[in-house]
Amino acid sequence: MNIPNILTVFRLIAAPAVGIVYVFFPSPYADWIALSLFILAALTDYLDGYLARKWGQVTAFGRMLDPIADKAMVMIALLVVGMRSQYIPGYSNLAVLLPIVLIMFREVFVAGLREFLGDRASTLQVTKLAKWKTAAQMVAIIVILSSFLFGHYYWALSSGMSDEILVGILDGEIEDKFGLRWIIPLFDWSVRIGIWLLWIAAILTFVTGFDYFRKSLPILKEI
Repeated sequence: MNIPNILTVFRLIAAPAVGIVYVFFPSPYADWIALSLFILAALTDYLDGYLARKWGQVTAFGRMLDPIADKAMVMIALLVVGMRSQYIPGYSNLAVLLPIVLIMFREVFVAGLREFLGDRASTLQVTKLAKWKTAAQMVAIIVILSSFLFGHYYWALSSGMSDEILVGILDGEIEDKFGLRWIIPLFDWSVRIGIWLLWIAAILTFVTGFDYFRKSLPILKEI
């Protein structure tokens, strides 16, 4: 159990914790914990591989566990996003759930294909686009988890306020006692950017999945 593998194990443990915290803690505490855990786990995704290569500590255990931890982290976080999509105003469930379904379908499909190919799956190298896909997924999830956090404070502070008062606060005509002038734009833009990043991640996920299937066809024909 070297340091790179310990970081990978942490990521594997953090994956279910991102969802479980919503069972035991109310918002915003659950939002803070889930966001912090996911950011730390995302950082270890880069750090464990970098340290393993730099220190010459690449092991079979790490190569086996790393993709499992990545998939678990992304898929459980996407389940949390889908479950809490009702807190994203102005967007239909289709805008949030469709990219999530596409991403999860691709991950399950490719995982099953790799299992079927067995040892021959190792001949299909991970492409740079696949790495960008993983990065896009993680950034999208971080931004959307942040929007849930901003959304909690927005709804809590603006509860009972009329639209005229909110507009007055944004325009500077009414004293902003709670910092809504900062929270509202953060909430609005984090939602917009998060949804767009989620769709970009879904498109990259679908393209890389199709590319993996296309490259595996010659092997499938030989089996």
